[in-house]
Amino acid sequence: MSWERYKKYYLGFKKLGFGLDVSRVDFDDSYISSMDAKMGEAFASMAALEGGAIANPDENRMVGHYWLRAPQLAPNSEISAEISGTIAKIKDFAKKIHKGEICGADGKFKYVLCIGIGGSALGPQFVSEALSSPRSDKMQVFFLDNTDPDGYDIVFDKLRGKLGKTLAVVASKSGGTPEPRNAMLESDARWRNAGLDFARHAVVTTGAGSKLYNYAKERNFLEFFPMWDWVGGRTSEFAAVGLLPAALQGVNIDKLLSGAAAMDAVTRVYNVRKNPAAMLALMWYKCTGGKGLKDMVILPYKDRLLLFSRYLQQLIMESLGKELNLKGDKVEQGISVYGNKGSTDQHAYVQQLRDGINNFFVTFIEVLSDRKGDSPEVSAGETSGDYLQAFLLGTREALSAKGRESITITVKDCSPASIGMLIALYDRTVGFYASLVGINAYHQPGVEAGKKAASNILQIKSAIMKALSDGREKSVDEIAEEIKLENEKEIIFKLLSHIESNPQWGVKSSGSGFDRKFRK
Repeated sequence: MSWERYKKYYLGFKKLGFGLDVSRVDFDDSYISSMDAKMGEAFASMAALEGGAIANPDENRMVGHYWLRAPQLAPNSEISAEISGTIAKIKDFAKKIHKGEICGADGKFKYVLCIGIGGSALGPQFVSEALSSPRSDKMQVFFLDNTDPDGYDIVFDKLRGKLGKTLAVVASKSGGTPEPRNAMLESDARWRNAGLDFARHAVVTTGAGSKLYNYAKERNFLEFFPMWDWVGGRTSEFAAVGLLPAALQGVNIDKLLSGAAAMDAVTRVYNVRKNPAAMLALMWYKCTGGKGLKDMVILPYKDRLLLFSRYLQQLIMESLGKELNLKGDKVEQGISVYGNKGSTDQHAYVQQLRDGINNFFVTFIEVLSDRKGDSPEVSAGETSGDYLQAFLLGTREALSAKGRESITITVKDCSPASIGMLIALYDRTVGFYASLVGINAYHQPGVEAGKKAASNILQIKSAIMKALSDGREKSVDEIAEEIKLENEKEIIFKLLSHIESNPQWGVKSSGSGFDRKFRK
C-alpha cells in the first residue's frame, strides 16, 4: 500500500479525534463517481428521514434516533420538548439516586439491575463496559438479557444480600416481549422472597400506555421513562433505554450525546469524500458486491470495546438482513458481522483470515490513548500499548499482503464522546447502505416471525401437559395423535425431553430412545 494512496483516501477530523482509512479497500476514483447517483438518493432519503418523513413504511412510522442527540432538529416542538424533558428527567433522577434522596429498603442504592433484550440490553451493556471505571463508577451495573433461569441465578448470586440496595431498570417498549417480562417476574419473586417490595426498587422504560406501563403504574413503581414508536430498539442507546443506565452508573451522558451530535454533523455533509459514514457505506457496498457476499469482521484493539462487535451484530444484521426490498422484490440482503478483540483474535481466527477463504473484510478499530497516565516499559523503550498497536498494524500488513481488504477507524480514546461518535457513525452508515441496496432498515419482520413461532411452541407444550394429565403412559406418536399434531412429532419429542429434565413438571419416561413412553 502506498503512502500517496493512504493520504488520498484517509479522512481525518482532528477536532473530533477521529479518522477513517479506506485505502486498503480495492477501489479507485471511478468507483466513487460511478456511485454518485445512488449516493445522491441516499443523501436525499436521509434528509427526508431526519425531516420527519415516514421512513419506516411497513409500520407507518417516522425514524427519529438522530433527534435524540439534537432535539432542536425534531420535526415539531412537541417531540423536541419530549426529548429534552426526558434527558433532564434522567439526570435529575440519577442525581437523586446518587445523593440517596431516593432509597431502597436497606438505604442508598448501590447497584443497578438492567432488564431488557436486544437493543434494550446490547447498547447499555456496550456503553457500560466501554466506559466503566470501578474506582469512580457511582453504581455497579448488572444485566438480565435472556430468559435463561440458570443465567438469572448467576446474576442473583452476585446480588445475594444486596437487593435492598439494588435498583431494577426494566426496559420493554410493549411490555409484552417474553424475555424482559420473564426476567421482571423472576426478579419480583426474588425481592419478595427476600421480604422486599420489588416496586419500591424498580423503574420502567416503556411506551406510554403499554402493558408494562400499566403494570408499573398499578404497583406504584418508583418512576417511568418513555420509549417512543419513532425510535427502534437497536437505535435507542441515546434514548432513556441507554441514557438512564449510563447516568446511574456515573457516565457523563452530556458528553456521550455531544460526541454523537458531532459525528452526526460531519456525516450530514453532502460530499462522499468528506463524509465518513457515506464513505464507509460505499466501502461496505464495494466489499460485499452490494449483496452481502462477504462477512464483516470487527477487530477493536481495546478491551473496553469488546462488546462493540456484539452491538454491531444487531444494528447491522437486524437492519440489513431483509428478504424483500422496498419494492417488494425478493433480494435476501444482509451483511454477517462477527468479531471479538485484538490481539486476542490473532491467536484465534486471524490464521484463517490470512491464509483461508477470502470471504470477509476487516474493520480495525484503533484507540490511540493507552491509558490514563504513564505505562511502565515492558522492554527497552516499549510499553504494552506499543505492542498492542504493533499487533494491529502488523496484522493489517499481513492481511494486505494476501489481498485481504480492510478498513481502519481511529479514535483518540475511549471517552464518552468517542463512544458516542462510534455509535453515531454506524447509525448513519447503516442508513446510507440500506438506501444503496433499497431496503427498509427500520423494521424486523424476521424477529416477529420468531416470536410467533415461539408462542406456537408454548401452546404445544400446554397441549402435551394436558394430554399427560390423565396419568397414563404415552409415546410421542400417541401424544401427537391425541393433540392432533401428527406433523409436529419432532417438536413434541424435544418438548418432552425438556419437560422430563425439569422435575417440577413431574413427568418421567420409561424405555429408551424415540420409543420412550412418558407419564405424569
